[in-house]
Amino acid sequence: MEKFMHWWASLEKGASVDWMYNIGLLLLLSSVLWGGWILLSRRLSTVAEKSQFIWDDALISAIRAPITLCIWVWPGLLSLGILVDNLTTYSSSSLSTIRHLLIIWTIVWTLFRLIANMEHTILENRPQRDATTVNAISKILRLIVMVFGGLIAMQNLGLSLSGLLTFGGVGGLVVGMAAKDLLANFFGGMMLYFDRPFKVGDWIRSPDRQIEGTVEKIGFRMTIIRTFDKRPLYVPNSVFSSVVVENASRMLNRRIKQSVGLRYCDSAVVGDVVRDIKTMLQNHPDIDTRQTLIVSFDTYGASSLNILVYTFTKTVEWIKYKDVQQDVMLKIVEIVHSHGADFAFPTTTLDMPAAASTASTALASIERVQQA
Repeated sequence: MEKFMHWWASLEKGASVDWMYNIGLLLLLSSVLWGGWILLSRRLSTVAEKSQFIWDDALISAIRAPITLCIWVWPGLLSLGILVDNLTTYSSSSLSTIRHLLIIWTIVWTLFRLIANMEHTILENRPQRDATTVNAISKILRLIVMVFGGLIAMQNLGLSLSGLLTFGGVGGLVVGMAAKDLLANFFGGMMLYFDRPFKVGDWIRSPDRQIEGTVEKIGFRMTIIRTFDKRPLYVPNSVFSSVVVENASRMLNRRIKQSVGLRYCDSAVVGDVVRDIKTMLQNHPDIDTRQTLIVSFDTYGASSLNILVYTFTKTVEWIKYKDVQQDVMLKIVEIVHSHGADFAFPTTTLDMPAAASTASTALASIERVQQA
């Protein structure tokens, strides 16, 4: 073991007469490690599939590709450094920094894959979780990993973190003023994630703006809404902090509100029609009788006696609601006709004797004028 450590430490000492031997050993070592890692990862995957713990699959899937990359690229960079030191007059010191950056990138990549796998596992195995919240948390975790990875990479490149943070404090004010709309959209997106007025898949509309459709994606800068004519609508997140948003997907019931107009000659059966319509609604399997249910003689119209029908369906699904509404309205038609009544339509009554007298008076006036 001591001999191996001495050989490993000698790889970065510059030119050597054994440089071809060292490169060959590095390639052989990479091949052995790669073969061992394939066998180990397959064994771990088999064990994880039999385990009841759901997170081990996400971890093994996350580390498999990054470790494979590191097994080959790290010795490859080390071999390239040996070639540069022995075949050229240049120094391979910069490759040492690249190897350190490779380790940082491997860790960042592994964490990115782990976060994505955990997000997928949560949404697949725990469907009761809010997909919008899970997506928001995963995006925040990726941002944190990216920031810390970037800071560590800058430190390895020789940049002073204290000076960078000082510059960031001063420059942040300038950037904030220059990109205030971008920041407003970012914080607007954060408020959407925290307040959750809607989530992906909800049908929303805004009476203040021409916004209506199904939410497809909530990003840090904008929200994508698919309108009912299948066009995408890109809305900046800052808009939602100043407009009223109606979330139709969270309604508990859908309302049926109709005015049934009977003829004035059917006034004797209006009470019976009202009673039968109300009984029909109370016994209808798709009407929610726990909600407000009103059937009453409402107003005297210009040519009809109007009955108000006001009730709520159990379903909130649009297509099924329309089927229920149609069934209710057809049953109302049957009830009206069963009582010998019919629906009113706009009519005008003309009094013929009065009209004839008026016409004769007008003609007599015209004749007197002509004689004069």
